[in-house]
Order: sequence, then structure tokens, then C-alpha cells
Amino acid sequence: MLRKLIVAALASVLIAGGALAQAKFGTADEAKAMLEKAVAAIKADKAKALDMFLKGEGGFKDRDLYPFCFSIPDGTILVTQAQTFIGMDVKTITDESGKAFGEEMYKTAQQEGKITEVSYMFPRPGETEPVQKISYLTRVGDVACGVGHYK
Repeated sequence: MLRKLIVAALASVLIAGGALAQAKFGTADEAKAMLEKAVAAIKADKAKALDMFLKGEGGFKDRDLYPFCFSIPDGTILVTQAQTFIGMDVKTITDESGKAFGEEMYKTAQQEGKITEVSYMFPRPGETEPVQKISYLTRVGDVACGVGHYK
């Protein structure tokens, strides 16, 4: 009986520990859900939505998940948690391997309502070492927005 209790207690600790480890970073499904929420917010009130994204308010900053947006047609980055990029032309951004992921984002996010995927290397918020990131993007009026998750 005592053995069963100890095994059950250890199993629950391991399961809880695994759940905590998984919860440290956002998932692909959570990134897609945040993108859908961002699209709805922009449709409701673009200026308010962009301000919320920038500040990470209203659930628009969740662990390593956050929305970013750039203008269409010129590609100017409007909001992102990596604030040094704000005001830059998204089409000029490359990752450390030289991949022009910003240009790919710009080209693939031209059709309203269609979600596209771009993979590249980028550091998690607060870190400097790039890791694989997959961003989901779509156009909403005169902006394109994305949310990515890290592998």
C-alpha cells in the first residue's frame, strides 16, 4: 500500500514537472490563437490594438509569444517586442545565417485572410542566442501581423 502511494506521488510530481516545463514556452497552436485574437483586435480598433501589442497588454504578451505588425505597402515595422526594429523596413531584415526572412514575410503576407508561415532564426525575448522560430502571418487591411513560436 505504501509503495503504491509513493509511486503515485512520484508520478504526479513528474507529470506536474513535465507540464511546467512545457508551459515555459508558447506553442504553435497558442501562436495561431494569438494571431486570430490580434486580427480581431485590429478589425475592432487598429490604433488601440497596435498600442496594446506594443505594451503587451490584453494578453498580447504571453511568455515568448507576442504579435508584430508592419505596414502594407511600404513594410515599415509598426510594433514588435524587439523594439529596435520599430520603424525599420521589414524587407531588409535577415537572420544571422543571412536568410532574408523579413522579405519573405512581406511577400507572403499580402493576401487578407490567408495565414502563411515563415521559418527563421531569432532570439527569444530577453535572450541573444538565435533559435528556430516559426511565425504565422496574415494581412488585415493596410497592415500585416504575425505571431511566432520558438522551437
